[in-house]
Amino acid sequence: MENLTYDQPGVGKPSEKSRAQMRGAINKQQPTAPTFFGLMMGHLSHLPKSLLIAAGFVMVPLVGILNHIAGPQLSLTIFYMIPIALVAWFTERWFGFIFSILSALVWLVVDLTSGAAYSSSDIPYWNGLARLGSLFIFTFILSTLKKSLKQEKEYSRTDFLTGIRNRRYFIELVDMEINRTRRYGHPFTIASIDLDHFKIVNDCFGHSTGDILLRLVALTIQGNIRITDMVARLGGDEFAILLPETGRNAAEVILQKVQKTTLDILQTHAWPVTLSIGVVTFTSPPSTVDETLRISDRLMYSAKNDGKNRIQYDVFGARG
Repeated sequence: MENLTYDQPGVGKPSEKSRAQMRGAINKQQPTAPTFFGLMMGHLSHLPKSLLIAAGFVMVPLVGILNHIAGPQLSLTIFYMIPIALVAWFTERWFGFIFSILSALVWLVVDLTSGAAYSSSDIPYWNGLARLGSLFIFTFILSTLKKSLKQEKEYSRTDFLTGIRNRRYFIELVDMEINRTRRYGHPFTIASIDLDHFKIVNDCFGHSTGDILLRLVALTIQGNIRITDMVARLGGDEFAILLPETGRNAAEVILQKVQKTTLDILQTHAWPVTLSIGVVTFTSPPSTVDETLRISDRLMYSAKNDGKNRIQYDVFGARG
């Protein structure tokens, strides 16, 4: 298959300069400094759920005491919603419903002990039921919003065709790995993968077959890497694998398995497609994601120019 002359490397692919410009544009879109609200939300999301629930149980009676002191003239509705929002957003929806009931009960006790005069003794209980319904609605809306935002975030990180991660999320993770390596000194590895002769499949079998091939390759790679690794489709017939805290020797074992398994599956469909892979282990990575990916891309193109269907390895940084 390597003697096929009608495959032209680079046909239909952007130049390396264009690819670098696209990555630079993506990097510029990322915020440079998180907001105070973002930092607070991020900190709360990392706290144990049990601690957040315990904090909610403390807050509800404190709000009740504050409400009793303030008297019936002042509305403290927003303060009753705070512990509900805390547990509904950062734990589970049903915890939000439990705290809605608890808050409504505390609120009812405050009403009954406030000494306020009502035209009927049933009014406090009716008000309690109305408040409970309002708190239930608040919990439902908040938890639904959380679910929608989570789904939207997941969609923004997923390649629509193959179902694996996309370029944007891959760039985010590589940036995190660069910072981790610089802080702790642990190496990481990036593998850039290009499908040789993929254009032939599109031309001879149609783009629908090409899409099937891409999905099959994505699933095969994903099934042959570790749970800590991540494969992404960068665009077209190009993929990349991030192997956190992985040196060259371990990377060789993983990538050889990936290549062999993928080639076996492609050959069962009689598709004339092979894999050119550039694998770079970073012990002291560049400061930018753009430069990091350019290094692995350069090695991948070197594998293509040397005859395709091969893996080339390199180590970037101090070699100990």
